[in-house]
Amino acid sequence: MGMHDATSSKPNREVVESLYASLARGDAAAVTELLAADLDWWFHGPRRCQHMRRMLTGEEVGAMAFRFAPTRMAEVGCSTIEGDDGWVVAEGWSGVSEGDYWVHAWCLHGGVITGLREYFNTSVTAVRELGRPVNFKEDVVWVVWESQSPKPKGRSMPGLVLAI
Repeated sequence: MGMHDATSSKPNREVVESLYASLARGDAAAVTELLAADLDWWFHGPRRCQHMRRMLTGEEVGAMAFRFAPTRMAEVGCSTIEGDDGWVVAEGWSGVSEGDYWVHAWCLHGGVITGLREYFNTSVTAVRELGRPVNFKEDVVWVVWESQSPKPKGRSMPGLVLAI
C-alpha cells in the first residue's frame, strides 16, 4: 500500500492527529507514511524553535525531542469531501510562563500532508477571500481561524495573517 492509499480515506484532521500521535510515540515509519516526500516547510520564529524540522529530519529524538501537544485543532478552508485538498490548523503552548506558543498550518492533498507553515511566539489569524461584494468597492475576507494563545503578563506576541 502506498503513502497516498494509506491516508486518503481519512478526513484531513484525522491525518494531522495521527501525525502528532506518531511523533509523540517516536514512530518514524508512521510519520513517513503521512508526509509527502517533498514536504514544503516554512518557518517563522526564533531559530532555536525549529523543533519540528529537527524531529522530521531525525536531529531531535527521544527525551530531547520537543513535545507538540495541540490544545486546539481545526480544519479551515477545506473541501467537505474527505481526502480532498485542505488545511488543518493546530496550536499549542509548551509551558506555563517561559514556554513557547506555536501554530502549525498543515496543507493536505489527497490525504497526504504536503506543506507546513510553522509559527513560534506569533499569534496567527487565518483568512480566506471569498470574493467581492456586488458594489465592488471592497474585498470580502472571512476569518476562518484565530489564535487563542494564553498571554503571560509582560509578554506580547506579534500577529500575522495567513491567507488560506
